[in-house]
Amino acid sequence: MGIKAALPKYEIYFYNVVLCLAMFWAASWIFEVSSSNANRRTFKPSVKPGWYYFGRKMDTADFEWMMWFSRFREHILFALSGHVLFAKICSMLAPQYRSLLYMVYGVLAVWTSMGWTYVTLILSHCILLYSISLVKIRWLCFVTGLCTLATFKCEPFVSWQAGFVEGDFELRHVLFYGGCGFTIMRCMSFALENCERKDGNYNILELLKYNFYLPFFYFGPIMTFDKFYVQVNRSDRTRKEWEMWNISVHGLIHLGVVIIVDVLFHFMYILTIPTDMKLLKHLSDWALVGLAYFNLVYDWVKAAVMFGVINTISRLDHLDPPKPPKCITMLYVFAETHFDRGINDWLCKYVYDYLGGKHKNVLEELVATLCTFGVAILWLGPCKVVLLWAFFNCFGLNFELWTARFFSMEPFASYEMAMSEAMSRRIRAIFNTFNFWSIVLYNVLALNSLDFAKLVAKRVLLKGFPVTTIIAMFVTYCLIQVIKERERTQALIDDPDPLPPAAPPNGTSDLTSSETTSDAQPVTDPNKEKAE
Repeated sequence: MGIKAALPKYEIYFYNVVLCLAMFWAASWIFEVSSSNANRRTFKPSVKPGWYYFGRKMDTADFEWMMWFSRFREHILFALSGHVLFAKICSMLAPQYRSLLYMVYGVLAVWTSMGWTYVTLILSHCILLYSISLVKIRWLCFVTGLCTLATFKCEPFVSWQAGFVEGDFELRHVLFYGGCGFTIMRCMSFALENCERKDGNYNILELLKYNFYLPFFYFGPIMTFDKFYVQVNRSDRTRKEWEMWNISVHGLIHLGVVIIVDVLFHFMYILTIPTDMKLLKHLSDWALVGLAYFNLVYDWVKAAVMFGVINTISRLDHLDPPKPPKCITMLYVFAETHFDRGINDWLCKYVYDYLGGKHKNVLEELVATLCTFGVAILWLGPCKVVLLWAFFNCFGLNFELWTARFFSMEPFASYEMAMSEAMSRRIRAIFNTFNFWSIVLYNVLALNSLDFAKLVAKRVLLKGFPVTTIIAMFVTYCLIQVIKERERTQALIDDPDPLPPAAPPNGTSDLTSSETTSDAQPVTDPNKEKAE
């Protein structure tokens, strides 16, 4: 079944209506719980006075959001604004040295915020991995990089290296781990790309330019070295038509989203409620389902805004950064579940695609996914929740491959060919519905807690069966069909179906007319047809 399979318009309208009603219904339950429990004792650490003209308290449970857009926004905006002004001056005075000047500003900014000993620590890791890359042994570079990354995840190496940081401000802990972790990943990308280079080696100055580009230094995203090297050294820096307009619009959108999220935090405490298990046990099934879903949507919004602000600045520097992660609402296959698109590109390029080949062999795919999630575990920090998250997602990714292989065999393939494309799409959506909830539960496990994920699964699948289960799955089925319709529309834009040729003149013979009619039938090219 191709991605362009269509359904009747009235059916799509019905799915959209059901989906909107379900969203408002779940939101109303969460709003009621938030309003009636605002003064609850367990809420006091995270639910605090907010904007006074709302007359409501605000959910401040997310440290990252509060750090970025409340407590430290002045410091972060000051550093990034300085980079934008510095980059503009450099592009006007010495455009051929802009990458070098970006590095100088980045080093000075890191030095000012974290101290010269921290800069020395970062430089020591860069020099170590650069020296190993000169040997041009891929596995040695990879093992060295992973061992270096492990020193920031286990004692006593963590405490010893943290002692190199000067100052005692609140942001110090976050900047230390962010800068060190992303530095190691960037150095590994440089080392692996240097191994692939056949004529000579990259200069260590290129590594320092790559690593100390300030917008990416502390918080990412990670752009692989080969892409960064080509883009930052590009001589042609002319902008496309409407490019600056698009950059400005994206910046205003991110500002608008920040304001909307702050407003919603005053009315729905979606981050604080899951921490109170006593309250959760007394909530309705719909409130729990809504909490699980809105937590994942919020996590995507946070990542999209945080990476979006940085990406907007890097686009001003004529770079094409990795896109924000795909929204959880648009996901129904494990293969597209990216917690960070930059890290995902890194893992796919150096681990998953390298070991998996064409991803057709089941054994190769299993080895590739195990190694990929092994690196992800080390990146996130080994713990019980991360290990469970990695296990379930690794299993889900492989199970998708096994299921696709199984149903591509006879007699299932013949059954699908015999039915209409619309019916095939509906049947596939039913299977995707269970896949979607697997993705939701596995990621709720990582974002909230094991107890919350177990409670949601128990309510939806066991205690709420059959009423809650059937309704939740039906609403999810409607969501899957809405997603598929959007994908179909985008596929028609990207690869429109060929139009039939113009009608022949009246003077042509019937034979010519019939031949033209037969030729006008579009021929399906299997190489161009998009697989679902």
